[in-house]
Amino acid sequence: MRVESGSTASGDAAVEVTGLMKRYGAKLAVDGASFSAVAGAVTAVLGPNGAGKTSTVECCEGLRRPDGGTVRVLGHDPVTDGAWLRPRVGVMLQDGGMPQGARAGDVLNLTAAMYARPWATGDLIARLDLGSRLRTTVRRLSGGERQRLALAVALVGRPDVVFLDEPTAGLDPQARIAVWGLIGELRASGVAVVLTTHLLDEAERLADHVVLMAGGRVVAAGSPRELTGGTDHTLSFGGPAGLDLTELAPLLSAGIAATEVRPGHYVVANRTPEAHLLPGDVAATTAWCARLGIMPEGLVLGRRSLEDVFLEIAARQNEVIGA
Repeated sequence: MRVESGSTASGDAAVEVTGLMKRYGAKLAVDGASFSAVAGAVTAVLGPNGAGKTSTVECCEGLRRPDGGTVRVLGHDPVTDGAWLRPRVGVMLQDGGMPQGARAGDVLNLTAAMYARPWATGDLIARLDLGSRLRTTVRRLSGGERQRLALAVALVGRPDVVFLDEPTAGLDPQARIAVWGLIGELRASGVAVVLTTHLLDEAERLADHVVLMAGGRVVAAGSPRELTGGTDHTLSFGGPAGLDLTELAPLLSAGIAATEVRPGHYVVANRTPEAHLLPGDVAATTAWCARLGIMPEGLVLGRRSLEDVFLEIAARQNEVIGA
């Protein structure tokens, strides 16, 4: 089934964030974030808790007013041009934002009635397996069922841009695959999809462009292949927490570094696009472990994943904060 959408051509910038600042009292939650999301593509905004990604996306949705910088969605200000944008933008909030006492079917039908060309609710109901829950009130739905209903509400207006906050949280594997399929169809029909997720394998599978945030800033951005180095290898192993890696550093090739990405888990990988992990780096690492009398537990030589990149960046941010 083809998803009909708006007129934004594939590759056009549908969301542009430039120097975004957002404060909550004395706390600076977003500190000069800049990125764009294009039509016909999935942009994943990732980051640890407190990274500023939710505040950033809420500014894009018009739910919060920026304290600095600019946000444009389809060329319009989400706050001042909200009336123009609302029929063209779909929003899926993690808490649903739906009336708890209303029946699921009524919520979806009422939302559909607000649009000139809504998606057929029967199709969405079937695709998201909501048929048996239409007469159930929102508060009595399971967490996964509320997620599926919230997604249906976000999509029923056939948006040109859709913001999805943790779209598969709490879903079983079958429902998760169904949601992935819908997101793929949205992309193919020219919709700009902006999603946040803590499931890094999901982002690696779905996203055309990834924005990594930490400390309120964009610390890395690019395609999953660009961020992971494509076919670059990485060496990972476990050992005692807090090993002094400064003795290992000079034994590795130029551009290769060892990082403790979380306590007791180490990754040896390239820090620059030009560098590549070599057999000598593997030998140097295992010899270093042997000299220290350390057994490198779970030693794995594999391809670098988006999770590896995410953990390495988080570890570097913690080093900066602790410096």
